[in-house]
Parts: sequence; C-alpha cells; structure tokens
Amino acid sequence: MSAALSSYTLEDQERMARAANYFAWQHRLVIRELGQRVIEIGCGIGNFTGLLLATREAVGAIDVEPACIDRLLRRYPDRTNLEAFACDVMAPAFAGLQSFRADSCVCLNVLEHIEDDREALRRMASVLAPGGIVVLLVPAFPSLYGPIDKMLGHHRRYTRASMSKLAEAAGLNVKSSRYMNALGFFGWWANAHILKRTAQSSAQIEVFDRYVVPISSRLESWMHPPFGQSLFAVLKKPR
Repeated sequence: MSAALSSYTLEDQERMARAANYFAWQHRLVIRELGQRVIEIGCGIGNFTGLLLATREAVGAIDVEPACIDRLLRRYPDRTNLEAFACDVMAPAFAGLQSFRADSCVCLNVLEHIEDDREALRRMASVLAPGGIVVLLVPAFPSLYGPIDKMLGHHRRYTRASMSKLAEAAGLNVKSSRYMNALGFFGWWANAHILKRTAQSSAQIEVFDRYVVPISSRLESWMHPPFGQSLFAVLKKPR
C-alpha cells in the first residue's frame, strides 16, 4: 500500500477541508515539534500544508497521487517556500529527498494506510538530519476498528505501546506520545459497532468540527486523556 491518501477521494478531501477547527487543533499540536524545513508525507490536496507554509522556511509536500499535487500547486500558486512531489515513501526515488535537507517530517493520518509501517518510518528517518523529528498522527485503539477503517484502507489502529515497539524497530526514539480526541472515541466506536457506517457523512464532520473539537481541544490542553480516537506521537532520530 502506498503512502498517499489514496483511499480518500478528492471529494472526501474537499469535504474535510471544511473542518477548520480540527486542522487548527492538529496545527497547535504539531507546529511546536517541527523545525524549519519540513517534509509532509501524504499531503493530499494541502488541507494541512497551508498551515505549515505560513510559518516554515521550506515545506516539501509529497503524495503518490499526481492529481493531489496538481490541486495543491493550484491552491498555493505563489508560495516560494513550497516544493511538491508526486512520490511514494516506499519508492526508491524517495531517497532523493535527502537533498531537501529536512530537519523534520510530519505524517498525519497516513501511516495506517501503509502495510509495512516499520519500513516507512525507517525511510522517513533516512532523509532527515541526525536528531531530526518525525511527527505522527494515527488512529488509536484496535477495538475501534470498523467498516470506515476498512473502507479507508487502514491496516491497523495503534496504541502507545505498539507505537513504542514500532519506533524501536525503525531505529527511532519516542520523544512523546499521547492520545487525543477522547470525545471522538465514543463517536467512532458507535460508527464502528452500532451504526456500522462505512463512511462519515458531511453532517457528522460538520457537527464534530463545530461542537466537539472546541470542547475536546480545550479540555485536552489541560489534561491528556488515557484514551482517544487518535494517537499523537513525536519520534526522534538518534544523533
């Protein structure tokens, strides 16, 4: 399985683009961990890329789908700090990104799509300088796996323990990890085990973004929950 958001159609990504509060929450968590030269794995149509471009010296956005890269470049036509590539993290050509001189890599809701996640992480680390950072957001808890996960091409959901083992196998150290979106945990469980949904509706996304995210993000800025819909992890390449 490739490293792109290939299971998300362009329509899906356009719909998610309206989840402004959710992307802002991600940005607050991610941006403090990143350096100035960032590779974004699985950028899609650039829903998160724009937030990086506003504050970083250089952003290398990659996705396996050329249509996504074309859409991203049309979306941000005058950003001199953007380089975009149609590339798969598992392809030999990915090694060429060493020339980008990245100090950090961000991979949001993509790693779960890749069958060999250990090798994918190892490759991400290989294009970073020593001491570089890999920031991940992945779905949490195997017990939440349901029809939506299957339809999206998710191979797995993660726990803090499984992420720690994966990082070690890939030659990375865990700087920090935490669960996020505890309220979303219950909604995803209901979708998976009660409603048996195979996709999130536009209405669900709108309600989640407008009402759930502001509450969850504020509560979780004070206290990290012991569970959540997602796992946020920061991994470090040894020097």
